[in-house]
Amino acid sequence: MSAPRSARAAHLGMLLWAVLVGLSFPAVGMMSALPPLSLTALRFLIACAGLGWLARRSPGFLPDARALPLYALMGLCLAGFFGAMFWAAHHATALSMATLFVTVPLLAFLGGALVGVERLSWRLPAILALGAAGALGLAVAESVGQAGTLRFGLGEAVFFLGCLATALYPVLSKWGMATGRLSASAAVRTFWSLGLGAVLVGLAGLAVEPVARLATMTGRDLALLVYLGLFSSALTFWLLQRATAVLTPGAVTAYSYLVPFVSMLLLFLREPGRIDWIWLPGSLLVVAAIALLLRADAGAGRGG
Repeated sequence: MSAPRSARAAHLGMLLWAVLVGLSFPAVGMMSALPPLSLTALRFLIACAGLGWLARRSPGFLPDARALPLYALMGLCLAGFFGAMFWAAHHATALSMATLFVTVPLLAFLGGALVGVERLSWRLPAILALGAAGALGLAVAESVGQAGTLRFGLGEAVFFLGCLATALYPVLSKWGMATGRLSASAAVRTFWSLGLGAVLVGLAGLAVEPVARLATMTGRDLALLVYLGLFSSALTFWLLQRATAVLTPGAVTAYSYLVPFVSMLLLFLREPGRIDWIWLPGSLLVVAAIALLLRADAGAGRGG
């Protein structure tokens, strides 16, 4: 597959990624109140089970001495983000968390530039800033009429560290591939990072959560957990890893700006009365940012 076609497939895959991540929030909301960290660990283990057959058939399935510490660090990034998110949910406002999350693509760009896997130019940071403004506009629109203000306290500080951790995930993946430490297979990279992330998140859950409450899980909870594991974890992280092999960390994480856009569309389907002009500026900015990202990458492909 040629480089332009590979980039096109990566972009299309990340569009699907944004849809799947946006659809995961309603599914999570339908589940019973169960220990979230332990659920995340189970979700990651289900994802590994789904990816296992593909990963084991790929060359370099068993990590060597150079790869294992890097996979562990990638797993720590996943554990750090989910742990920070679940803790901050009880100590920070939704608007503050949504605002902080828009920094992830810019953090990924800076991290990628620091380790030499990001192209240094003004264009991508400008596109990321445009997308961040749009995502922030959607967050403000969603917060209208709801409790919560924009602030920065301990909860927000912890969540920002989680944002930094999730921004580092594609940076470490790209750097590991560039230095030959990680497998060329997206399935293998996804399998080991999710597997080690499951162990770390699970240990955190055992330490701080009433894990025995998992015994109250219903059949619907189990079905939703399997769905989240296979589609919202295995498939989404595989799409992200596949895109990371072709795109830069900043470009990959830019698609997180589409997630609140997808959530907005789902909200309109459930509650048509929420449709209002206040959603329009943020929506236009997010769509414009993704369109510019696609155009910039296509132009780079033609130029190459």
